Amino acid sequence: MCVCVCFQGECANFVRLIEPWNRTHLYTCGTGAYKPICTFINRGWRAEDYLFRLVPGYVDSGKGKCSYDPNQENVAALINGNLYAGVPVDFMSTDPGIFRTMGSRPAVRSEQYDSKWLNEPVFVHMKQIPDSAEKNDDKLYFFFREKSLDSGAGASPSVLARVGRVCLNDEGGQKSLVNKWTTFLKARLVCSVMGDDGVETFFDELRDVFIQPTQDERNPVVYAVFSTSGSVFKGSAVCVYSMADIRNVFNGPFAHKHGHNYQWTTYTGKIPYPRPGTCPGGTFTPGLKSTKEFSDEAVNFIRSHPLMYHPVYPIHKRPLVVRSGVDYRFTTIAVDQVDAVDGRYEVLFLGTVKFLSESQYGITFFFFFFFLQQQLYASSEEGLTQMSLHRCGVYGKACSDCCLARDPYCAWDGENCSAFTQATKRRSRRQDVKHGDPLRQCRGYIAKVERRLQEKVQFGVEGSSTFLECVPRSPQATIKWLYQREGRRKLLNREGEVLKTPQGVLLKTLTKADAGLYHCLATENNFKHTLARVSLRILDRDIAVALTTPDEEEEASRSHHKNHHQDPAAPTPALLLEPEMRLFQQYCQSYWEQLTAGGNSQADLPKRANRRHTEALKASGE
Repeated sequence: MCVCVCFQGECANFVRLIEPWNRTHLYTCGTGAYKPICTFINRGWRAEDYLFRLVPGYVDSGKGKCSYDPNQENVAALINGNLYAGVPVDFMSTDPGIFRTMGSRPAVRSEQYDSKWLNEPVFVHMKQIPDSAEKNDDKLYFFFREKSLDSGAGASPSVLARVGRVCLNDEGGQKSLVNKWTTFLKARLVCSVMGDDGVETFFDELRDVFIQPTQDERNPVVYAVFSTSGSVFKGSAVCVYSMADIRNVFNGPFAHKHGHNYQWTTYTGKIPYPRPGTCPGGTFTPGLKSTKEFSDEAVNFIRSHPLMYHPVYPIHKRPLVVRSGVDYRFTTIAVDQVDAVDGRYEVLFLGTVKFLSESQYGITFFFFFFFLQQQLYASSEEGLTQMSLHRCGVYGKACSDCCLARDPYCAWDGENCSAFTQATKRRSRRQDVKHGDPLRQCRGYIAKVERRLQEKVQFGVEGSSTFLECVPRSPQATIKWLYQREGRRKLLNREGEVLKTPQGVLLKTLTKADAGLYHCLATENNFKHTLARVSLRILDRDIAVALTTPDEEEEASRSHHKNHHQDPAAPTPALLLEPEMRLFQQYCQSYWEQLTAGGNSQADLPKRANRRHTEALKASGE
């Protein structure tokens, strides 16, 4: 008897696959408590029907379609009624592969237990991409990472990123590779950056792939997210690949290895006909109708030589985005094409996960686009989140901030930073994604913002510290603080006395000389503007201490009253302090008003009923 053992929280049906079957139905698969199952869901003819029901009486096996383990990644694509999936096919996840099930074509899979084909792979993405105008040349491209065959010998890296492909009309071999792919090929994806010391750092952990369509359906753009596999250097990168470069590698030399300790070299022997990886009935093999007609030499060659010698390099031979020295890594990517005033732009949405302790796991996000409503959907095991692509309100109500954001979704409409569309005709739309030049785009608006900027009054006590807040809206802005006193401005640069942070500046120990007007000046793209003006006024330390420290006589009186008069109706300590607090507030209000008016004589100060307060005032010379 076989008993299914599940970890806590995993004995449930985790949905891992949802593919559109037709206009009215979806095909979906779940883990089924470590027994994968699939079924159809009726979604109705129209979205307004709000119909989402299981088709009664239909349950199919999910083997070769969906993973057993909810923590195991799997990918799938439903193409012309055939389901293609990259998934482990057993309970222990020891037999992963690329499978084709359902539909009119025969079921096929990758070679079983052959590390030359797949070596502990983790599948990331798959997509049908045509290679030519001939439909028989259509291929399924799949992206994955796997353990390197050379990692056991201590070589680096231990994990490699791969791109593979098979022909959609592959039916397996006649004598060899029966019910197995006879067009299976794979190549390495390289994403690396060269350091200042000349050492090349590779990002080999492929995390996610997004394929951006273009006007030419045969040449989409491939965006891939990577992370480093080592523990010394932690970083993430986004690399972009062209389909032309990928095809050139698959049309190039094959990799060959004589033995386990030999280096990989190019195969220099005779290449059989048809060339391994060629589709039957395609542009180069019009006379062959099926892969079962392939020669034994061609089938045996691809069984032993599935790897291409040359790797695929990204466009411009370098990453598009690199992040290192942070407490997170990239996990997912989605790309949107946006039409702006000065052209079309690609906007990258990157999902991240924070590095936690070894006993904790972060949340991994999977992005889905719904372009009609201009919404981004991010899902995880915690739930589904819907976010608008237009978030123009975060840039504030200044034309300069809207322009400096260089957000193709947003434009200045004369009053606000609002969503931009090509069809919008109301008011004058000001947008400059390419240059982000407020001086050219925001003439007449910059002076208005400067005039509307209010001066904030802030008080500090002599000898203590105070924090002047100024948070720029843009992370690209450079902040400088200017100190103004008696009409003269100078750069605030006091080593050891001032601590500058991204949120503002901390004055560690205040003196009377620190009183004055402080300007927070932001510079971005050669445009300078004032974010905040803070008028700092310093309160005398002795007066502040006197007002906030209780009298000894009052303390003794309170103690005596507490020890000899245990009245249950006696006021609480908070109520006993209320007169002192009210007196402190009155004093502060009078003191601030006198400082503002320039008066500082003792006669102008309110009289005190407290002897210690009066002595403090005399001692300070007020």
